[in-house]
Amino acid sequence: MIEIRDLCYRYDVGTPFEKVAVQNVSFTIEDGAFLGIAGSTGSGKSTLIKHLNGLLRPTSGTVLLNGEDIFASTYDRIALRGKVGLVFQYPEYQLFEETVLRDVMFGPKNMGLSDKDAKQRAKDALSLVGLGKEYYKRSPFALSGGEKRRVAIAGMLAMQPQVLVLDEPAAGLDPRMHNEIFSLLKRLNEEGTTIVVVSHSMEDIAQYCTTMALMDNGRLVDFGKPAEVFAKDHVSKPFAARVAQMLGDFGCDLSGVCTIEDLVERICKEM
Repeated sequence: MIEIRDLCYRYDVGTPFEKVAVQNVSFTIEDGAFLGIAGSTGSGKSTLIKHLNGLLRPTSGTVLLNGEDIFASTYDRIALRGKVGLVFQYPEYQLFEETVLRDVMFGPKNMGLSDKDAKQRAKDALSLVGLGKEYYKRSPFALSGGEKRRVAIAGMLAMQPQVLVLDEPAAGLDPRMHNEIFSLLKRLNEEGTTIVVVSHSMEDIAQYCTTMALMDNGRLVDFGKPAEVFAKDHVSKPFAARVAQMLGDFGCDLSGVCTIEDLVERICKEM
């Protein structure tokens, strides 16, 4: 689906403030993947994902979508925004219309759809995120934090992207809404949408992601299944993986465990 080749990005090129943000990053996001991008603050995660829909142009290297270079002069980058949707951290700050329905219609209308088609797209997207017709005429500013986040995600889903990219999608939410947002993303992924999330939570990546990319100081230091990456010592491990490692010191083979569910199941088998 998306192939990143030798991607490099420098901020403020040619000035005393020039800084390398992403350096020689290469990997492939397969169709249907649920990819988690992890790394400490300043590791280049957010800069990296802004290249996936052409929001940033690389200093060198490129990004291919279905085999096509999205930075080629002939590539339609307006259409690209409908194929690869990018949801920023705290996307509810981008809500601006008077009603929820009009806000979600905004993207499809910008794509050239009629009011009728844009409205149907918006209704379908709101249904996907669990918001029914009782929300259509409500002001987005009167909603709870979790509901606002759902409206913002619906606005991107209404454009029917092949890939949905989210920067810390559960940031600032309480535990219940946090779980609901990730459960929604899991369901969308199971229904065919490729999902890419930036997250500081190793628990979330272990629980929901099929693939993991680990960034450090602008470089990709590991890429693979979460259990494989967490088995190594260069990454902060989720709680279950840490417990499994400690029990392993006592002769209990729990290799590959990185979620609570797996930990309980394996311990029961060992007993």
